[in-house]
Amino acid sequence: MKDLKYLAAFSIPIVAFLSIYFKGIWSFSTLVFVFVLLPVLEHLVSTDTSNLDETEIDNNLKKKIFDWLLYLNLPIVYGVLFYGLSEVVSSSLETYEFIGLVFSVGIVLGVNGINVAHELGHRQASKERFIGKALLLPSFYMHFYIEHNFGHHLHAATPEDPATARYNQTVYSFWFTSTIRQYISAWDIQKKLLKNYKLTFFSKHNDMFWYLIIQAIYLLIVFSIFGLTGLLFAILTGIVGFILLETVNYIEHYGLLRLKKSSGRYERVREIHSWNSNHVIGRIVLYELTRHSDHHFKSSKKYQILDCHDESPQMPFGYPTSMVLSLFPPLWFKIMNKRVPKEMIV
Repeated sequence: MKDLKYLAAFSIPIVAFLSIYFKGIWSFSTLVFVFVLLPVLEHLVSTDTSNLDETEIDNNLKKKIFDWLLYLNLPIVYGVLFYGLSEVVSSSLETYEFIGLVFSVGIVLGVNGINVAHELGHRQASKERFIGKALLLPSFYMHFYIEHNFGHHLHAATPEDPATARYNQTVYSFWFTSTIRQYISAWDIQKKLLKNYKLTFFSKHNDMFWYLIIQAIYLLIVFSIFGLTGLLFAILTGIVGFILLETVNYIEHYGLLRLKKSSGRYERVREIHSWNSNHVIGRIVLYELTRHSDHHFKSSKKYQILDCHDESPQMPFGYPTSMVLSLFPPLWFKIMNKRVPKEMIV
């Protein structure tokens, strides 16, 4: 039964479905569930620092249930999205209800969409990468696949990395710098990849072009079926989705820096260059994303076998709680700045 603990991740789209169905003040149910109820539960449930032994790791890698729990997010995410779209155009909603549904659906796009896409984007099988890119589509973040895999994992915890928040940088500033710099970085990486294969900028293998076309087609389909209201809803939910991602990016590496060696090159990425969290609730609803230190140590490891490293800097709270705290910069700095290793502060 413990293999099914990750079913808890589906609690978010279930609450979002109920938010859409009941509307009214219930439109904000998903927002309250994720950023009020889950943080409370995190404080009530103890942390778990245990790691799997070799036998358990081998068994977990053989079980397809862990993969199917990821694949199921594809129909669930699109189901919630199109249910939301159909309701906002067919129902007479108050402005506050529309806003509540934007947040409810947007949270699903971020948690069950982008977060799962991140996991699948590291897989070798093309079908899994395809599902991952499909999950990035509604948040207009298909370029994340390129920048994250070929940029972030190379430059993490350095000033060159758009997705690493600087010491004393607010999350609000980070939303802009990371979003813009990651998109520019994705184009730069794409051009380098094309050059390596001696292909021109206008090659059919320019994935960034395809991402633009696919995302434009998605919006055209939404507009043709659901009209202007549906288009606005799709755009706003997508923005909420990628803002959630950037908030997670913010807390994952905040203030951590790799030091330069005498050669002028950065030290390799180690377990000390990402914040780790062993809070159980955040772990299971985010498919172990919170064991981010081990993910960067070996990005090919599947979520169900990620380890906790004692040397990794530990977050005092789980990811849902930390995301809320990051929205209050003075409080965030007071809690987190003293935890950043002094040698990393520049």
